[in-house]
Amino acid sequence: MTRLSAAFPADRAALVTFVTAGDGPTPAILDALVAGGADVIELGMPFTDPMADGPAIQAANLRSLAAGTTTADILHIATDFRARHPHVPLVLMGYANPMLRRGADWFASACTKAGVDGVICVDLPPEEDDELGPHLRAAGIDFIRLATPTTDAARLPAVLKGASGFLYYVSVAGITGLQQAAQSSIADAVARLKAATTIPVVVGFGVRTPDQAQAIAEVADGVVVGSAIVELIALHGEDAPSQVSRYVHSLADAIGAARRVTA
Repeated sequence: MTRLSAAFPADRAALVTFVTAGDGPTPAILDALVAGGADVIELGMPFTDPMADGPAIQAANLRSLAAGTTTADILHIATDFRARHPHVPLVLMGYANPMLRRGADWFASACTKAGVDGVICVDLPPEEDDELGPHLRAAGIDFIRLATPTTDAARLPAVLKGASGFLYYVSVAGITGLQQAAQSSIADAVARLKAATTIPVVVGFGVRTPDQAQAIAEVADGVVVGSAIVELIALHGEDAPSQVSRYVHSLADAIGAARRVTA
C-alpha cells in the first residue's frame, strides 16, 4: 500500500489541501495543514501563466516567483517535509513547462529523491502522456489526471488510461476559487466517474466552507480545498500557519461528520 492509497480510508472522505510553494512560510504552513488534519497535500509549483487558476492562486504564484522561488527550492521543501512527515502524501501540482524544462527523466528522478508521491500536470492532456507519464510511472510516482464537467463518455477512457493515485474532478468549467457546482451535479458526476474507475475520485474547485466540504464528502472519496487556504496566507503572511491550522481543522471535522452515500 502506498502513502496515497492509504490516505483514502473506506469509512470517510479524505481532505486534500493545496498551497503554493514559496508563498509565505511554506514549511510552517505545510506543518499546519498536517496539524489541522489534511490527509493529502498538494504543493503548487509557481508558474508565470497559471491558466487554470483564479485570482487568489494567480497572486500566490506571482508572490512566490517575486520571492525567487525555483524548482530546486520546491524540491528542497518537499524533501524536508518528507523527513518531518514520513506518512503524509505529498503531490506536486503545476504546469508542464517547469516540470519538463530539464527533461522528464530528471523531473521524475528528482520527485522520487524528494519523497513526492504524485504529480498533477494541469496543461498536459492525455494525448500527450508520453511527454511525462511513462517517466513518472517508471519512477513509482502516481500521475494524477483531471476530469471536468465536459469529460464525456467518449473521452473518459483516455483520461483514465495511465491515471493513478486519484482522479481529480474539477467540478466547474472554469478557474479555481470563484464558483462551486450544484451538489446534485457533483453527485451525478462522481457516480459516473466511480462507475468507470477503481481509483479514488476527489472533487475540487470552489470548495470554501465546512458545510460545502461535508456535502461533497458524502458522495466523493476526497475533497480538495485550495483558494480559501491561499487567501488566508495572503491575508496573514508570517502569521498564517495558526490561521490555516484552525481553518483546516474545521474542514476535517466537517468531513469526518459526513455520512457516506454509497451506490
